[in-house]
Amino acid sequence: MKRLSGLVITLNEEENIHDCLVSLFQVCDDVVVVDSNSQDATADIARELGAKVILQSFLGDGPQRSAGLPHCKHPWVVYIDADERLDAELVRELANLDLEHEQIEAYECRRKNHVNGRWMKVAGQYPDYICRVFNRAKTDFSPLGTHARITTDKLGRLEGHILHYAIGNLNDMSTRMIRYSDWQSQSMFEEGKTVSAFAPFVHGLGCFVKFYLIRRGFLAGLDGLNLSIFNAMGSYLKYAKLLEKINSTPRHSK
Repeated sequence: MKRLSGLVITLNEEENIHDCLVSLFQVCDDVVVVDSNSQDATADIARELGAKVILQSFLGDGPQRSAGLPHCKHPWVVYIDADERLDAELVRELANLDLEHEQIEAYECRRKNHVNGRWMKVAGQYPDYICRVFNRAKTDFSPLGTHARITTDKLGRLEGHILHYAIGNLNDMSTRMIRYSDWQSQSMFEEGKTVSAFAPFVHGLGCFVKFYLIRRGFLAGLDGLNLSIFNAMGSYLKYAKLLEKINSTPRHSK
């Protein structure tokens, strides 16, 4: 087995964490779970499977993942979310990966996003290239509150896939939309971003056109329509919440 560490951040993921960690342990002899004080059995299941569990109040997506890196044994890390798995091809590639390649600091692969139990190939869902294997001694996560990424120009590419099972039904879509719009609006507010009163409408409409028409979400029937609508609503809410934060901030006279 290659000397790889696995990394997962969690919050109340007892339904997902077992399969996630079993997937990682196929290629990793060391797995770290950074748990945001889950109220369910997430941490207990992770410990039973042999993972090292670190309890840490949520710091934001990037900082939360970075908090787990000092607890990883090995320089090379594979990180996935609790609702993700490694497919068989990716497992084989990771097992045979040349980790001593001097020019590469990280590897990206494609992700198969499943919506309502079905692999979604349109609406911007595939190919969804993501960087999930990296040398923590040479690079780290961007310090973003949402959708943090590994920052490096020395990037290789793998042919295997990450299997992503985040969206099961309309309730899942709604929950993700609200959660991510909260995080993203807060990040933009902290960065000092300002927008016009028309921004929510313009971005929401543009998002729907992008995913449903340009990226052919209409080919996926009702699932494609639902996903495009919720993406558009999420974009609308992100900017509407930003405006709300800006307008509710006390203005100090000079």
